Amino acid sequence: MGGCFSDVKGGQQAIGAAGPTASVGSARQEVDDAVGYLFHSRGLRGLCTSLELSLSASRLQNHDIMSKSDPLAVLYLKRRDGMLEELGRTEVIMNNLSPSWITKFTINYQFEIVQHLVIRVYDVDTKYFNIPVKTINLNEQDYLGEASFAMSELVTKPNRSLTLNLQQKNGHPNAHSGTITIHAEEPIASRTAFEITFRCSKLENKDVFSKSDPFLIISKFVESGISIPIWKSEVINNDLNPVWKPVTLSMQQFLSKENPLIIECFDFNDSGKHDQLGLLQTSVADLEKLARENCGANLYVQSRSGAKKILKGQLHVDNFIEKTQYSFLDYISNGFELNFMVAIDFTASNGDPRLPASLHFIDPSGRLNSYQQAIVGVGEVLQFYDSDKHFPAWGFGGRVSYGSVSHCFNLKGSPEESEVSGVEGIMAAYAMALHNVTLAGPTLFGPVIHRAAEIAGQSLLTSRNKYYVLLIITDGVITDLQETINAIVKASDLPLSILIVGVGGADYKEMNILDADDGKRLESSTGRIATRDIVQFVPMRDLQGNQVSVAQSLLEELPGQFLSYMRSRDIKPNFAYTAEAPVSMLS
Repeated sequence: MGGCFSDVKGGQQAIGAAGPTASVGSARQEVDDAVGYLFHSRGLRGLCTSLELSLSASRLQNHDIMSKSDPLAVLYLKRRDGMLEELGRTEVIMNNLSPSWITKFTINYQFEIVQHLVIRVYDVDTKYFNIPVKTINLNEQDYLGEASFAMSELVTKPNRSLTLNLQQKNGHPNAHSGTITIHAEEPIASRTAFEITFRCSKLENKDVFSKSDPFLIISKFVESGISIPIWKSEVINNDLNPVWKPVTLSMQQFLSKENPLIIECFDFNDSGKHDQLGLLQTSVADLEKLARENCGANLYVQSRSGAKKILKGQLHVDNFIEKTQYSFLDYISNGFELNFMVAIDFTASNGDPRLPASLHFIDPSGRLNSYQQAIVGVGEVLQFYDSDKHFPAWGFGGRVSYGSVSHCFNLKGSPEESEVSGVEGIMAAYAMALHNVTLAGPTLFGPVIHRAAEIAGQSLLTSRNKYYVLLIITDGVITDLQETINAIVKASDLPLSILIVGVGGADYKEMNILDADDGKRLESSTGRIATRDIVQFVPMRDLQGNQVSVAQSLLEELPGQFLSYMRSRDIKPNFAYTAEAPVSMLS
């Protein structure tokens, strides 16, 4: 999962586990991709064109006293009724009044309609530095300005770049608000990707009491000659000969192997003013040659006059592997399934289900309680990806009629059978269980996670085309935190993701540990590190009044988690790759 800030040690990227691209409107995107696939398969042009938007700003207002503003940009679609629909957010860049954001937005440009977009820029408060950007409360941030434009206006500009003055919400221009530039590119549909391991040697030491803390930024050149960042490494502390984690770059990111790239090496500083340790203009083809010849390329610095000074520091490519990288829709449209499972909290802290104040109260008027909202919201999305629509449904923390308190019982009341039919079956079993199960406690996640992992593990004996999604809905903080962590770490090797919704007013600060949005993977009590991040946690109260639904918030990282599992095990879609194979923009 992505972290919140781009200029923090660790180098996490903001939105999206599969790369620094924000996919706008997931349901709408999938429909458009399906239509596009239909037309491409018949040799016809699609009904819309997918464009990737990059954002940068200049001369933003400075709202901080001891440092510079920490800008975040938010992209909205202006609907016909004048309301704004949030499409996505960039990462936050610390201490920078002229940021170039790495996060990209994929928009389907449609010729036959006018698509009005709005960008708002905020200075993010320091107390939000370590949380995901999607949960930042924009009302508590300093507003820096906004700009409006139509996609038609953008695509008709030279080089598809548009620079606008930021205005205030009342529409009045402010000469001191700065400008924002939007650049649009039509992505190249390609599955080709390259896994590269970068290393530097003999870097200059910029620190006094320690060694430099280097990180890399790769930027590509576009038609107009400007450079746009496409990747940033993690920061390696106190090391003049750093080796970074392998990075996978797709052809869509750098356009071609010959397209010029700029690789810059910086020494990280907490102030956000990073010292340049050198740069190199290169290409993917040149990087492949460095790896093949096992040699380094000298970094250089460039003066304002353009003169180059060659440095002792060198960039090396220790590993270069060309591979095919399939998209989420390549799998989903070729026999792979997402199998939905749900587990519901039946602990006493929910309150007596017969009383309106209870979180489990079922309103005779038909108004859904928080548990029902989560079930319907997530279930109605995932049911389309499950061929038989038979979903295991469990409860935990309740006293069942046939025994003592159980932390994983079948919701439909049968000791042997856990599956119900469709979302309606889950809702019916849930309502019935409220009459047959006595609320008890404590709140334990371990048993239901172990049961879901058991099902996911058993599926591997017969097929590798199933991926399981466990939704846990709870009203309180778990009392078996370490056991839950152990279960998650063990399950990280399996085709399984875990979505957790917190309902009610409990303090869920401890639950954020399970959701590795800070980039740090979970560690079990035996010291084992999770293979990958498989958890997404969302407190429902944080989304009240927000245009992003619970389902959107929970499911936005699922395709990336799915892909991380499939790619790490070299599992390919069920088709032979040919020129006529389906091409997808969603990766």
